[in-house]
Amino acid sequence: MTIGNEDELRGMREIGRIVANTLQAMAHALEPGMTTAELDDIGRALLDRSGAEPAPESTYGFPGATCISVNEEIAHGIPGDRTIAAGDLVNIDVSASKDGYFADTGASVRVPPVRPSIDRLCRDGRRAMQIGIAQVREGRPVATIGHAIGRFASDRGYTLVRNLASHGVGRALHEYPEEIATWPTRGDRRRITDGLVLTVEPFLSTGALWAAQETDGWTLTAEPVAPVVQYEHTVVATAGRAIVLTLPG
Repeated sequence: MTIGNEDELRGMREIGRIVANTLQAMAHALEPGMTTAELDDIGRALLDRSGAEPAPESTYGFPGATCISVNEEIAHGIPGDRTIAAGDLVNIDVSASKDGYFADTGASVRVPPVRPSIDRLCRDGRRAMQIGIAQVREGRPVATIGHAIGRFASDRGYTLVRNLASHGVGRALHEYPEEIATWPTRGDRRRITDGLVLTVEPFLSTGALWAAQETDGWTLTAEPVAPVVQYEHTVVATAGRAIVLTLPG
């Protein structure tokens, strides 16, 4: 989507705030002994109360309102009877629509006690996302996002999962520009235009390179097996700095 007027920006800000508030509430509610289905129920109730519709469910028939991925699962985890335990690393991904506007956000949440290496990975995962967002500006090549994140990851000895990309969003959950690499690439000549709405969501790891699909047809796991974190915002490009749409408030 390319935002062309204030009404569209207001619509995107509203759904961005809804998914951000939902993610924040789910992260605060997360505790050992809870099942992923119980956590998803919290997210569904909050989205419903805000008049929003879960996007994975409505767009793809995903069996849940939100994606909840635990430990070896890194994305698209199906909410169910898996019990969250102390020390787990839980990724929560919330995307939804309201009045024809879509927004997408996510974060990896640590359940204490947490190893120092995982604490560091989470801090650096959030920083990698922020570095990517800092590249979003009218006129810049799309590929600068992945090059900047790649330099950061390489300098700190991390890897990036290379088959889970950022994407355009706004009037649909996934739209042009699709497959925005959050790792260094060659040959992408696309440029960021004023008003373009997109996600920035690197998957930072201590060794994983790919996401492998499990037999349930949805859940993605790390390959090679290693801790992975993901942080995601929906942003809109301007001539200056990017506007982050998925902020709680």
